[in-house]
Parts: sequence; structure tokens; C-alpha cells
Amino acid sequence: MAGSLTNERIKDALPRERKYWLADELNNLYVLVMPNGAKYWKFRYRYDGRSDEVTVGKPYPRMLLPAARAEARRLQVLLDGGVDPQEKKRQEKRAAKQIRANTFEAAANDWYEFRTKAWKPRTAQQVRAYLDLDLLPALGRHPLDAITTSMLADLVHKIDDRGAPDVAKKARQWLKAIFQYARAKEWTTADPVRDLHAITIINAESEPHAHIPYEELPAFLAAMKEVSASPLVKGAAYLALWTASRPGVTRTLRWSEVDLDEGLWNIKKGRDEMKRGYRHVTPLSRQAVAALKDLHRISGTFEHVFVGRNDPSKPLSDGAVKAMFERMGYAGRQTMHGLRHVVSSALNRKGYVSDHIERQLAHKDPDKIRGVYNTEPYLEDRRTMLQDWADILDSLAGEPVAILS
Repeated sequence: MAGSLTNERIKDALPRERKYWLADELNNLYVLVMPNGAKYWKFRYRYDGRSDEVTVGKPYPRMLLPAARAEARRLQVLLDGGVDPQEKKRQEKRAAKQIRANTFEAAANDWYEFRTKAWKPRTAQQVRAYLDLDLLPALGRHPLDAITTSMLADLVHKIDDRGAPDVAKKARQWLKAIFQYARAKEWTTADPVRDLHAITIINAESEPHAHIPYEELPAFLAAMKEVSASPLVKGAAYLALWTASRPGVTRTLRWSEVDLDEGLWNIKKGRDEMKRGYRHVTPLSRQAVAALKDLHRISGTFEHVFVGRNDPSKPLSDGAVKAMFERMGYAGRQTMHGLRHVVSSALNRKGYVSDHIERQLAHKDPDKIRGVYNTEPYLEDRRTMLQDWADILDSLAGEPVAILS
């Protein structure tokens, strides 16, 4: 159908049994009217002796006539310059696809899939969580070549400022690994992580491991008795204080790991949350055994001793004890990890053998301690030491600890 197109003419064009064309008088511009009523802008042309067509912009009425004509004129200029508009469009699509493939998100996800082959499930889960929480929201859509050192520094500082210095350090390591991987894949030649260390200052690790001096223990124990908190949260804090175990290992304690008759807590080699994956056996004081027997009435049917508040199939969250300490008035003064420092300082102060203390803190691989021969190092010595320590805590508190009272 010849003649100039108008918006009204296009609007009034009704669908037919078969598709048909409405032609503009200039610029090789057409409207293709489909049987379902859809209307597509097309640029129809001849190139190198053959007929072809290319879609112009969005369908009508998302693109109106003036914009369609302007795009058709651009395509005509290409054609007059010896460029096939269809091939030009294919090249632009390939370039756009390549840009998307070279984004940080694509590189990070590819690196993650590659690295998970060597990681333990717990490590993979942790890295995935921080990729999704921190790295991808900030950098995901950016092309690798567009990411600057200052962008990475801003990201690392934001993580550190929220009180997660360990995560900030890990993020810097992951960023370095991701860009190394991307360069090896020839997706980029950029290395914005190279000078990142020079412009990022991460808070000292000791800050989140704050701990009170020995002299403040009576007041701390009194505050823990009075604070309103779940027995599970209090129990996790007391167990960490009784045993000097790592926070992650303590809050993820499983019933299958404890032998209440023998008063032992057995951690197998390679256990999640256990730094360096050492095996470890902790003797449990009478106070710890009594507390665990009380807690068995609450969580004994579940896998974990300290079950999550909202989902008992999962362990206690890592912020539960922190929140309790804050309500007690010890925000910034005492952390769950800091309890290890409290115990270590107190036991050294009381004159206990340093090797016994270090073994209880799981600072050495028990399988490599000379003369051990696959037995648990200093077990009975540590049992005596931890029982003495639990009795000292009762004395400082002025009464035996009872988490269900």
C-alpha cells in the first residue's frame, strides 16, 4: 500500500487473515501488520544483489513514526556507505553479548563454579553468601575493564565499617582471585586489585574479639544470670566460657558429638567451623555436663544442641550471643570469640601448663604432637584444668551456674 505513513494510518490498520505491509514513501521504511494485530517497524533494502530486511526499534506504538523514520535514515546512511544493516545489527548484538559476558558477575560466577570443586561445602556456602550479599550487588553489572581500584576500596571499606573486618579481608582475597581467573581466561587485562592494599585500611582483628579482664568476671557473670535470654543462648555462652572452644564450633555443637556419660565432646577431623580442621576432644566439667543434660530436654530431638530460634533444623545464629552481650551492657567490650581470651588469660594467670592451655585452645594439630601416637594429648590434665576453671567461675558468680533457673 503506497503513500506516506501517518500515526493515524498505522493506528487504524486492522489485522487480516494474513500479514501485510504498510509502506512509507521514503527511507525504505515499512510497518508489518501481523494477523494477531502486532505491528513491527521494518527497514527493507537490497544489498549485494539480494533483498533483506531488518527490524527497526520497538514495535508500534512503543516506537512512533518520527523515531522510526530517524532510525530508518540512520540505516540508509549505513547502506549508502556500503554497510549491510543486517550484518551491522548482528555485530552489535555480538558485541553487547560479549560485554555482558565480560561483566564482573559473569566472571565471579564462573570462578565460583570452578573453585567449588576444591572447596568443602561449608566454604562454598560461605563464599556464595558473601558474593551475593556484598560483591555482586556492588560490582556485578560492571564490565571487568570498567572496575577501578577506588571502586573496590569503597566496597571493602563498607564491609569493614559494618563491623566485619574478617569478611573485608576475605573480600579482598576473593577480588584478587576473581581478577586473576578472568585474566587467565583472557576476559580482561585489568588488574584493579594490584594496588588495593595501598588504599584500604581494615580495622584490627582484635576489635571484634574484645574481652574483659579477669577482675570483671564476677560482674559479667552476674549480668549473664540476670539478662533475659533463651537458655539455648545462655548455654552456648557458658559452654564457650567453660571450654574456650571456638564460637562457630560451639554454636553448631551436635548431640552426636557429646558423650555425657564420659564427659567428652568429640570433634572429628575436618569438622566445619573448626579452624584448620584439626580433630579435637574437649573434656566437659560437671557443670557443662549438667547444663547439656538440661538442654537435652529442649533440643534433644534435633541435630544441634543450640538450635535456631526460627528454624530448629539449623544451629543458633552467630549473632544471638552477641545480641545477649549487648543487652547485658557489654557491647564492644566482650564477644563470644573473646571468651577464649578470657579463659586463656585466666588459666595462664593461675599457673596452668601452657601446653595444656594451647591444646585446649586447639592451636596445634594433635596428630603431630610428639609422643602422642594418635591418643588425645593431655586429656586428663585438661580435664582437671577445666574442672578447676568451672569451679572458679562458680566461686566468682557466688553460686553454681544453672541456665534453666
